[in-house]
Amino acid sequence: MQILNYRFRPRFVPTLATLLLLPILINLGLWQSHKADKKQALQALYDAREKSPFIQIGSLQLDPETLQYSKVVARGHYDAAHQILLDNQIYQGKAGYQVITPLQIEGSAMRVLVYRGWVPVGEDRRVLPLLDTPQVLVEVKGMAHVPSNKYFELGHAADSMSQWQKVWQNLDMQKYQSAVKFPVQPVAILMETSVPASGYVQDWPRPDLKIGVNRGYALQWYAMSVALVLIYLVTNLKKIDHGDRSNA
Repeated sequence: MQILNYRFRPRFVPTLATLLLLPILINLGLWQSHKADKKQALQALYDAREKSPFIQIGSLQLDPETLQYSKVVARGHYDAAHQILLDNQIYQGKAGYQVITPLQIEGSAMRVLVYRGWVPVGEDRRVLPLLDTPQVLVEVKGMAHVPSNKYFELGHAADSMSQWQKVWQNLDMQKYQSAVKFPVQPVAILMETSVPASGYVQDWPRPDLKIGVNRGYALQWYAMSVALVLIYLVTNLKKIDHGDRSNA
């Protein structure tokens, strides 16, 4: 193929390398773009439901998909016996736990898990932090949260009520339900306020967290795709001299 004063002569090795690498680079860019678009859609849902009134969580089983990011309120008593500490939680560069306590809905056996906030690990990991769990009737307000099995996968659940495991690596709602004998709502509450108040750190990430990073990575992968094509073209173009033209 001749382009002006240049002849395009693709060689086998560069052509094979380009055919192998180009789809990978493009797919990596599409993957990061999809992650950014998904975060943007979740943030739009979050913003819309943030303006809605509070939804009362009671004894009836809720639909998690329609409740995600909604403002919710629940009244009841904390069940400290089935409280868990979610391990490997980092806040401002420090290791700690998320305190998750089931709240028994007033007048019902139904529980809803409440993310009460973050506590530091302390100097000795073998010593668990002392947790202040109110024994009085509490009212919890916050945002409905549906833990995803993709990110919260239970490693080991408690085998029985008498051997409750306090520290969990991850949270899976179905496995938590299988570890207890009472009904549990399929959504949790990311607590923002409660009466009485909680002394733990509540700093919940927005759905669009690091969306700029995802878009930046996508642009980098797309730019590398373009650069790969340009390098391929340049390395396979040869200028035609007078002798080559006369023999063409």
